[in-house]
Amino acid sequence: MQIEQIKPKKEKIPRTKISQQNPLERVKNFSEVELGYSEEEAVRESSRCLQCKNPKCIAGCPVEIDIKSFIAAINERQFEKALEKIREKNSMPGICGRVCPQEDQCEKVCIVGIKNEPVAIGKLERFAADYIINNRTAPAENLTNNSAEHSCNYIDNSVSQKSSQIPKKDCKIKAAVIGAGPAGLTCAGELAKLGYDVTLFEALHSAGGVLVYGIPEFRLPKSVVKGEVDFVESLGVEIRLNAIIGKTYTIDELIEKGYKSIFISTGAGLPYFLNIPGENLNGVYSANEYLTRVNLMKAYLFPKWDTPVKKADIVSVVGGGNVALDSARTAKRLGAKKVYIIYRRSDVEMPGRIEEIHHAIEEGIEMMFLTNPVGIKGKDGWVNKISCIKMELGEPDDSGRRRPIAVPDSEYDIETDVVVIAIGQGPNPVLTQTSPDIALNKRGNIIADNIGKTNKKGVFAGGDIVTGAATVILAMGAGKVAAKAMDEYMKTNIW
Repeated sequence: MQIEQIKPKKEKIPRTKISQQNPLERVKNFSEVELGYSEEEAVRESSRCLQCKNPKCIAGCPVEIDIKSFIAAINERQFEKALEKIREKNSMPGICGRVCPQEDQCEKVCIVGIKNEPVAIGKLERFAADYIINNRTAPAENLTNNSAEHSCNYIDNSVSQKSSQIPKKDCKIKAAVIGAGPAGLTCAGELAKLGYDVTLFEALHSAGGVLVYGIPEFRLPKSVVKGEVDFVESLGVEIRLNAIIGKTYTIDELIEKGYKSIFISTGAGLPYFLNIPGENLNGVYSANEYLTRVNLMKAYLFPKWDTPVKKADIVSVVGGGNVALDSARTAKRLGAKKVYIIYRRSDVEMPGRIEEIHHAIEEGIEMMFLTNPVGIKGKDGWVNKISCIKMELGEPDDSGRRRPIAVPDSEYDIETDVVVIAIGQGPNPVLTQTSPDIALNKRGNIIADNIGKTNKKGVFAGGDIVTGAATVILAMGAGKVAAKAMDEYMKTNIW
C-alpha cells in the first residue's frame, strides 16, 4: 500500500534564509551584504503565504501594495507580473525591498507571524525587482555609466523597465516637485501617471536624496537607485539637478513660471550636534557629512577616488539609529581597526533595525550601551579622545523609552581618531527662509495636514520636511497621498 506524502502546513514551513557575504569578507568591500533570493528560494518563500481573504499586510503597507497578489504571482513563477503588480502602487520596489522596515509594517501584521516567522515580504519584493534586471538584456550603450563600479548592474530603466502605463500628456498643466528623495520621486511619478507636466528640482548633482547620499552602497547600491530614478523619468518626469529652491528659484518664482501646484519634499538634511566641548576639532563629522563624502563623493571606491575623509584606526559613532549603524559599518570598511557605537540607552531602546544591528555585531562593531559623551579632547587640533559618562535608565519619557540618567562620578575617556555624530537631523532652512508665508512648527518643519496641504495656496509638503527624520516608505506614502490631493486641487482649483 502506497503511503501518501503529507505536505507540511504553510504556516509551519520555516522562513527561507537569504544568502549573505561572510562577515570577515564583507568588511573589506562595499558590495551588498545580502545577496537576494534565487528563483527557487523565492518560490519556496512565496509558498508560505496563506493568501488571506482580508490580508492585513496590505493595510500595514504605507503605499498599499497588493502584497497578496504579487506573492501569488511569484509562486506561479510569473515574475514580471509580480513586478507589475508592485509598481501599480510603488515605483521603487528595488529600494523598498532593501531598506524598508517591513518588520514594523507589513510583516508585523502577517498572519503567519503569529506562531512562526512572518512571510519575507521585503525579500520577495526585492527579488521581483531584481529578477527583471538580471534576466533582461539591452544594448551596451544603455547600461548605466557607473554599472561597473557597483555590485548590482542595473540596466537603464528607460529601456528595460519602461512602464506599460505611460500616460499621454493630454494637458498642459505644470506641477513642480522640490527634492528628488523618496517622497519627491514618488509624488512626481504619480503626477506623471495622471498626465501632468512634472518638473522635479534637485539641489544635488544626483537624484535620490537620502537614498544616494545617506544609505551606504553595501545596503543600497547606487545603481539600484539609478534604475528606479530612470523609471520615474521614463514616466515623463523632467529632473533638473543642481537647482536649489531658495537660491536658484523661490517658491513664488516657480508659481510665476506657471507651476499650478508645488510639492515640497526637501527632507531633513540639517545635522544635530551634541553641543559639547571639542565638537569643532578636526576629525569630528556629522553623520550627514561623513556618509555624503563616502557615498556621493565616492570614498567607497578608495583609492580610485581620493575623497577627503580621514582614514582612522579608531572611530567612535554617537547614536543608536540606522544612520549611526551605517556610519559605523562604513568606517569599518574604510579600514578602521576598532569602531564603537556609543549609545546612551540600552540595546532594548536602540531604534536601529534589528537586522542591521545584527549585521553590525557580526562585523565586529563594539556596542557601548548606557554611555553618553560629555566632551571631545584633541591634540594639535585633531581628535584623540572622547570623554563619556555612564548612564542608567529611569522612567519612560515622551518617546516611550526609559529616560537615561547620568551616574555621578563615572566619567572616563575613550581613545579615538574620529568621532561621527549621528543623533538626528532637522529641516534645512534654505527654502523656508525665502518663503516666510509658509507656516512652520517650532522645530522648523513645514506644517501640513494629512494630505500634505500647507497654509499657502497650491503648495503641498510631505516626508521628513514635515514629520522630521523618518523612514523611506513613510516618505513615499506621503508623496503618494500628496499627488492625489494635488490632482484634485489642479482639477478644481478649490483650496
